[in-house]
Amino acid sequence: MEGIVFAPCKPHHLQRSLGFSSQNPNSSFLFHHHSKSTSLAPLWPRPNPGLIRSSVSEPDQKRVSSIGRDKGELPPSSSSVYTPTPSNRELRTPHSGYHFDGSPRKFFEGWYFKVSIPEKRQSFCFMYSVENPAFRKKLSPLEMAQYGPRFTGVGAQILGADDKYICQFSEESQHFWGSRHELMLGSTFTAGKGQPPPDKEVPPQEFNRRVLEGFQVTPLWHQGSICDDGRSNYVETVKTARWEYSTRPVFGWGDVASKQKSTAGWLAAFPVFEPHWQICMAGGLSTGWIEWDGERFEFENAPSYSEKNWGGAFPRKWFWVQSNVFKGVTGEVALTAAGGLRQLPGLTDYFENAALVGVHYDGRFYEFVPWNGEVSWEISPWGYWFIAAENETHMVILDVTSDMAAVEVGGGPWFNTWKGKTSSPELVSKALNFPVDIEGFLSLVPPLKPPGL
Repeated sequence: MEGIVFAPCKPHHLQRSLGFSSQNPNSSFLFHHHSKSTSLAPLWPRPNPGLIRSSVSEPDQKRVSSIGRDKGELPPSSSSVYTPTPSNRELRTPHSGYHFDGSPRKFFEGWYFKVSIPEKRQSFCFMYSVENPAFRKKLSPLEMAQYGPRFTGVGAQILGADDKYICQFSEESQHFWGSRHELMLGSTFTAGKGQPPPDKEVPPQEFNRRVLEGFQVTPLWHQGSICDDGRSNYVETVKTARWEYSTRPVFGWGDVASKQKSTAGWLAAFPVFEPHWQICMAGGLSTGWIEWDGERFEFENAPSYSEKNWGGAFPRKWFWVQSNVFKGVTGEVALTAAGGLRQLPGLTDYFENAALVGVHYDGRFYEFVPWNGEVSWEISPWGYWFIAAENETHMVILDVTSDMAAVEVGGGPWFNTWKGKTSSPELVSKALNFPVDIEGFLSLVPPLKPPGL
């Protein structure tokens, strides 16, 4: 998602196994109070230090259980329904909005939306990014002398069926828009003849009239049309993609019946520990269609997911895995696990290991983060991942498998296995454990509320 660069290798189709040891073979999903560590040990192919985000598309006839779907249930003919984004919607997470503050500091923001179609064993991962939006066009020589080299522009990328890929990018961002406080964004690469590009969410028919190539996405609606621009000769690409689907959120980032959480704690409201990261929807149900190089995929209540990140820098290296489609499980389950080596602000170079494991199960959220426990990992460049986590009250036991997970490694170097554990400074941990409702407090003083919250 973050400045996507795919490794120059052919994607591999392997079964990914999210294998947790189970003390009760008759139970598909249990939680135990304060015992041994959570263990996540899937087999992942990891070819090299370059960033790879992969989805699995290995066809088989096994039935699966996923968000909002019983085993064996096949979708009827799809029919998406557009609904304008309401204010004060349920399951809205903090940091849903666009975080750009208008300053010329180095800044990026990226968004990731995934739809899985279990019956086809195919997934579509939509990735959008904006780079240094203070400069709406490529920097002039004078601006480059004043601010230094900057990468500018807007990109739309899709990793889709059969691990094929498409990318359309523009070095100009004047036709990109994002809502300051809600998960709504869009961009126009090519406008309809005589039509002004949209600068906010518009109904589908109006979008199709005004935008020939571009996209718009909200928590409830997603549509677009892009053409590959020929820059990705290291992967198998498709020439065109079109899509239109609606989404019903099931999980945000927290208990379903409670206020949703900031993924990185309340300090994420400030540009300190960058980059910041927010899971916007851990699980949802999407209905509609995607045309992939002329082939049409229709789906009803397909498991979906969304997240974002933003800031002025990337971690030195990172790993990430997410799935909400599993075999051998009853009920609704969504898993996200990730970790990274990021720089802390200061006079000297100081890096911390940050990681988390988050599980949603039947409306409840189980969070394992540095400020309430410990996360450790062993990530091999190729073939094996092991992640362990526990907090003060819980551990997982999850005895299921998934061959429709999405995984990623980035940064580097990745010459050897990365073994690490969370190492958050004590002062930071204490601050994050302090019950601060930063969003509620700043909402009382709107002029002080930063963009994105």
